[in-house]
Parts: sequence; structure tokens; C-alpha cells
Amino acid sequence: MAARSGNRPAALRSSAEIPLRARATTPPPETRTGRIPLTDPRPSAPGGFAAKAFAGEVVPFSVVAFREGHDRIGVHVRLTAPDGAESLHRLVALGDGSDRWSADVALDAQGLWRYRFEAFADDYATWAHAASVKIAAGVDVPVMAALGRDLLAAAAADKNRPATERSSLARSAAVLEDADAVTALGVAMDADLAAVFRARPAASLSAHTPELTLVVERAAAGVGAWYEFFPRSEGAKRAKDGTIKSGTFRSAAKQLTRVAGMGFDVLYLPPIHPIGRTHRKGPNNTLNASPVDPGSPWAIGAVEGGHDAVHPDLGTLADFRFFVREARKAGIEVALDLALQASPDHPWVSSRPDWFTALPDGTIAYAENPPKKYQDIYPLNFDRDPEGLREEVLRVVRHWIAQGVKIFRVDNPHTKPLQFWEWLIAQVMSTDPDVVFLAEAFTRPAPLRSLAAAGFQQSYTYFTWRNTKRELEEFLTGLATETADYLRPNLFVNTPDILTEYLQFGGRAAYKVRAAIAATAAPTYGVYAGYELFENVARPGSEENIDNEKYEYKLRDFVGAEASGDSLAPYLRRLNEIRRAHPALRQLRNLAVHWSDDDSILVYSKHLDGTFTATGDADTVLVVANVDPHSVRETTVHLNTRVWGVDPGETFEVEDLITGETWTWSDHDYVRLDAFAEPVHILHVKARS
Repeated sequence: MAARSGNRPAALRSSAEIPLRARATTPPPETRTGRIPLTDPRPSAPGGFAAKAFAGEVVPFSVVAFREGHDRIGVHVRLTAPDGAESLHRLVALGDGSDRWSADVALDAQGLWRYRFEAFADDYATWAHAASVKIAAGVDVPVMAALGRDLLAAAAADKNRPATERSSLARSAAVLEDADAVTALGVAMDADLAAVFRARPAASLSAHTPELTLVVERAAAGVGAWYEFFPRSEGAKRAKDGTIKSGTFRSAAKQLTRVAGMGFDVLYLPPIHPIGRTHRKGPNNTLNASPVDPGSPWAIGAVEGGHDAVHPDLGTLADFRFFVREARKAGIEVALDLALQASPDHPWVSSRPDWFTALPDGTIAYAENPPKKYQDIYPLNFDRDPEGLREEVLRVVRHWIAQGVKIFRVDNPHTKPLQFWEWLIAQVMSTDPDVVFLAEAFTRPAPLRSLAAAGFQQSYTYFTWRNTKRELEEFLTGLATETADYLRPNLFVNTPDILTEYLQFGGRAAYKVRAAIAATAAPTYGVYAGYELFENVARPGSEENIDNEKYEYKLRDFVGAEASGDSLAPYLRRLNEIRRAHPALRQLRNLAVHWSDDDSILVYSKHLDGTFTATGDADTVLVVANVDPHSVRETTVHLNTRVWGVDPGETFEVEDLITGETWTWSDHDYVRLDAFAEPVHILHVKARS
């Protein structure tokens, strides 16, 4: 089955499989509005781009719909799957005064979906509502009974309905013949009769939106646990003279078991290409590199080759393919950095100088991000021979796809034209629809969102800089609602460039808190190696690690640290186990923020209706986090338990998935979170027996 249906907030789970047959209503040629207005359809993306989802994602389809007066309407969404199969899903009114109607549908098939919203005058619902009010008040009883008799008789004559249903409708029509008030009210309030018309409405008048599109991509486009390491550091060894010999793809492959053992399923590698020697950076971004300093991998290109070559210290292209195969055996996909820039030694500089910006003195402009300067990097100029540059980048991407790479982390995409990315991603997806592009776009909201709408499957976000309760509530709610139709966040907790003050000064509690929130608030998150070792010393005056791995080898003893209990690896492993066990955590749009009396206690839930789980049981995870890593906090949390179908005041069992403790909770609960012990509750709301 390609689509599964549910809805918010009511418990409707059925989908009509027959098309509605309502009287055609053609608007006058000078009007834009249909007979029943339908506006603000969702999912949608800005700029006219198609909305996006990933295979298995539960997508809320919604539209604003209303009509004049008091007559009732019904709304459906008609979905056309990539294989052409149609399904019709009934929407329910949210009941919040917005006139918005919504239904949740899980889309399981990858490809291009089409959908349109259809509204109709719901004649049975209009009659049943009016009859229940008027007959109960003793008003127009014979008239309401006669109207109901005629409506039911017409439905019974509809040969598109099943024979047994037609017979039942005919009997109900007969009951209304000369019915007294009690009998007529019983028919108007009959739940079984209402269910019949909910599945196959008695519809008149109609309107529909234009057909819209939704791109459903593979699950890895929206769900994943990422880990980043530098292959040159994995297996690197210090010689007797103090110099360090680079690790290789072969030595790095030996670390795949460790990464997989922590539960990560995507391994991101910074650029693996030859590194330029001109203006090579030394330790801590200094300008005086020694002959043995490896330089920044982002200074791409040397005499050994450019973007389609591998650094000889790491091995050969065959060694890289071996690494990709070994990763696949371990259940890991390899993500490769795509950094569209060049060192002064890149072959492009001599063969295609027109791809760069020349200064008045004849030199080429190097990259800057004030106050940072990158003397070892030349940015590309996409306004000089744009066609030639586009084709070369496409060639490079397809070269790495041929080596087994299906995921690309794109460096600084906001410094290249949006038009270029729209073209490139469309070209790649036309031949390789499983490819995933992650945008490293730490930039203003408009460029970040536009990159996502134009095609990027995932995006870095401002998560690393959102640390207070209030900041996180606003930020996470926005990700789950405002931009969820087209922007998928990858909540990296740190990067080689980003070591925030929260991590620098928050101690081990800060590392637990950030990892727990990242792993549970969104279906995709990431960790840069060293996080599990609590590396928290920054280069003075910056928010990046001192002795940064971008400019030197990093020798780490992951195994020894874990053996001594001085590692966060067991906690990360547990987080990833929880993510795999709870399908609610593999959804983006289902986050709901709750309240606490403490300004440092963040509370949110992730709920998934049993309609969308493999077992048929609902899954609810409740996260309560002390975001102040320096304190013990005691407070009361206040929960909207209706989110997971529990009425206020009712009790339910919760199990802490980190400690194994269980408690009986209701909608108001005392919590105590010790930042120096366990600063976060990750609670499974157990199903009631």
C-alpha cells in the first residue's frame, strides 16, 4: 500500500477509495473563487517549488475550506501515487476557528506524487445537524423527517453503493415516513448511519484546488544518525622524531566497527582530495605551515589532482572504493564533502583561470568570511563561464556517485548562486534519485530556506546556537511546523568550526543535553568525532577547538576512554538504540512543546498514532531536559496529554529509557533533574492495558 491515512486531532483512520460524484459547479469566468473556497493548501514550499517528504514520513495534508451560511461541507485530498494509483483521504476540521481541515497520510512510495483538495456540500451532515437541533427543540419535526427520508431514499437508489448498504439506507428512509419526534431524532443521531455517509458522502456542489506536487525521497533523505571523522586521523601514528604519519582509507576502515557500534548509520568525510601547498595553513590556522603540516582539506587541489582525485596519503581511488564497501557491510553510508573552491595549486587555476575572480593587480582573490581569511583557498566565480563550470561540477559529482557515494555534504552552498544549485540537484536527481545533498548553510533565514526549497534534502540549522529553553521551544516548533514541508534539519551538535560557549563551559552535562535533544527532536542529527571525549577547549577568541583537526592530525584513544568510563560513547549508543526502537522519533512534524514552571526545563513530546506503526500500537516519547548544565532543577511540568490520547487528570505509566526507572504520571508532574547526574528524562509513555 502506497499511502496510509490518519488525521489530527480526531481518530478518523479511513480513506474513501471511490471518487466523489458531486454536481459540477463552474465559477463565472471573471472569478477566481470556486463554489466552496479552498485556500492555503499544504504541504507547500516557497518560490513555486514542490514540497518534499521522505519515504515513510507522515505528512499532514491541510487546506482552509468554508462556505457561506450554516450548511456543512466535507473535504478530501485526492492523492496520485508515482505509479498512477489514486486514493481519496477524508480531512477533518481542526476545530480551532481557523477553518483549516487536515489529514495525516504516510507516504511509502518514493517518487513524484500529485494531489489536490476537493470540497463538497455534505448534504447528510447538514441534515443530521439541523435535524438534531430542530427536532430536539420540537421545531419543524415533520419537515425535517421528510427531508431526511428523501435524502436517504436518494442514497439508497445510488447504484454505486454496495447492495447491503443500499438496503440499510432504504430501511432508514422508511423509518422516517411519518416518524414521530423520538424516532426521527434517533435516525438523525444514528452513529452507524453517520459512518456510512462519512465513507461515501451524499455530496452536492463541489470545488477543487489545482493539482499540486510533492516529491517523496528515500528514507535516508530524512532519517539518519551522522558521524564525522577525518580519515587522515584514523590510524595516524607518531614517529620517533615526533612527526605524524597520516592514516589511510585502509586504517580508517578499521574504525567503522566502532562507529557502527555507537549506532551511527552515516559517516561523513571532510574533503579527501589532494591539498594545496601554496599558503598552506599551519596549526590553529597560522600562516607558517611546516613541511610536515598536512594543511586544510578544504584547500582542494595540488599537482596530484583536483576534485576527482584522492590525497595520495590516504591511498588510491581503489582504496576509497574499498572503504565505501566496508562501510556498507557495517551498515553505514559514506557521505562525502562537496566543497566548490580551489587551492592556488588546483589544476583549474592554470587550465581555467576564468573560473576565478581576478583582482586589479592580476592576482586571484582568496576566500574571506570576515574576520576569517582563507589565503589557501580561491572561491569560484559562477558569473564567468557559468555553463562550463556547471558541467564540470556535474561531472565531479557523477564521478563520486560512480565510486559508490550517494550522500554529499555541501560546504558553504549559500556562497554560490541558488540558480546553480537548483540546476545541479535537478540534473543529479534525474538520473540518481537516491542521492542526498546536505546544505552546510549557516546563513540568514532566507538563503537557508531557499536552498532547501530549491532541492537540498537536508540542511544544517542554527541549532548549535539555540541553547535556552525559550530559544529551543521557538526553534524546534518552527522546524516541525513552519518549514517542515521543504526543509529537513540535520541537528549537528558540533563541527570542526563550531564549539559554542555552551559546550566550552557546560561540562559533561552540556554534552549530554545537546546530544539528547538533537537525537530526539529531529529524525536526523550529527556528531563530530571528539564529542564523545568532551573536547571543549577553544582556540582563544574563537568558537572552534584549539589544535583544530582542520589543520593537523588528531590522535585520539576512543577505546581507552570508553574502557576507563571517560567517554560519552555509551550514552550516544543508547540514544541511537532509542531512536531505532521508537518510530515517533523518526518523524519531524510530530513535535509538541509542553510547559514547565522552570525557565530551564524544556519539555516536548513526539507522538505517532498506531495507524502508522508496524505493530499498530501508538508510540509516544516525552523529553524533559534541564538545559542549565550547572544546576539541579526541581519543578512541575504541565502536559497536554490529549496529544497522545489521554484525557487530563488520567494517569499513565512512563519509563525512563536512559535509567530504566518507571513512574505513574498525569498531566501535572514533579521532576528533579540533576545536571551532574542525568540532566534529561527520555520517557516512553506506555500503552494503557
